[in-house]
Amino acid sequence: MQSDTHNFQHNSAKEVTGSSQLAAQVSAPNRLARRSFLRNLGLGAALLAPGAALLSGSGKAWAKDGNEKEKNALTRGDVAILQLLAAAELIETDLWKQYNELGGVKAPDSGYKAGLVILDGDQPQYIADNTDDEISHAAFLNAYLKSKGEQEVDLNHFATLAPSQVSFVPQTGRLTNLKQLSVDTSWWTRYRSTTNPDFGATFPNAVPSLKTGQHTAIPRNNNELGNPNNPSDHVKAIAFTAGFHFGFIEQGGTSLYATLAQKVTSLEVLRILISIGGSEIMHFQTWQDKAGNATPLTDFDPINNSRVTFKDLTAGQPETLQANLIMPEPCEFISPNLPPCAIIRPTGRGQLDATGVINSFIEDGLFKGQSSQFMQLITSLARAADAADREDGD
Repeated sequence: MQSDTHNFQHNSAKEVTGSSQLAAQVSAPNRLARRSFLRNLGLGAALLAPGAALLSGSGKAWAKDGNEKEKNALTRGDVAILQLLAAAELIETDLWKQYNELGGVKAPDSGYKAGLVILDGDQPQYIADNTDDEISHAAFLNAYLKSKGEQEVDLNHFATLAPSQVSFVPQTGRLTNLKQLSVDTSWWTRYRSTTNPDFGATFPNAVPSLKTGQHTAIPRNNNELGNPNNPSDHVKAIAFTAGFHFGFIEQGGTSLYATLAQKVTSLEVLRILISIGGSEIMHFQTWQDKAGNATPLTDFDPINNSRVTFKDLTAGQPETLQANLIMPEPCEFISPNLPPCAIIRPTGRGQLDATGVINSFIEDGLFKGQSSQFMQLITSLARAADAADREDGD
């Protein structure tokens, strides 16, 4: 599949190079005024020059300049957080559109869609709704940035990865690769455990074989669509991989919004993060309720040369695997001297912060085939967001 991606990139979109093209990744209604801001972040070089150094230094709270003392201005830290979140929502929008094309409520009936329905009869509608939500999040965050005179985030130049070759899928470039995933399913056992990663706890994978090798979460061609009345184990394995990947994506957003909310200065920006973050929690809760309905099977994928095994998680499992335990178990929080509390986790510093989320996407295989310029940009945005600290008001 790597050669397919390379051919698609070569034929459909040229890799973005040169300072003028990279500057377009974050569109600037006021680019000249913002250039010094980017330099101060250490981010300007990453946006404007291929191969330039990424964010450096401690990045403590940035001082406001004269222009930012206006009543409606944002601190530089808040801007960095909003830009990172806008980029993350654009990435999520891209992957959810791919799932919606093949498994959403308007997608043609197929074995893949039937496999998703095994997880829940309403799965196609949920996929469509999740897609709409991510589109709205990205559009809102960019519009809000623009309303404050700040740079919007535009990743369209990096949409160069090959889509599924299924005949009814638009053959347009994509930001994300859903065909070579290594899905971390430790989020499943983490939320069923009474321990907290903020205190150093680690967790095993619920589906260990999904973390080993590479797996596709979408049909790559018409042959993998399958019979809607009798989907093969291979087609069901693709659908079940998607089901666990849904939860992986949304648990990352759940922790990310909660973590970054602790860094913002503006009460209005805090309101935005809490409100959108609540939507991400609803997404995660939905997907972890559905993934556990995967039926037992073992499948070998000859394209990725990988094997996956799904076990029955609905019966005879310990609490760390039990499918219907979808409410977070109480665990340590703030201090081990306090009573256990049911919470989102992790939310502590140094856990799943912005850089951690982007790194988890990289390890997931979501960006396989992407350009070095894209990786530099998204990593720089994450570091800038992590460098933000809440500022004291005037």
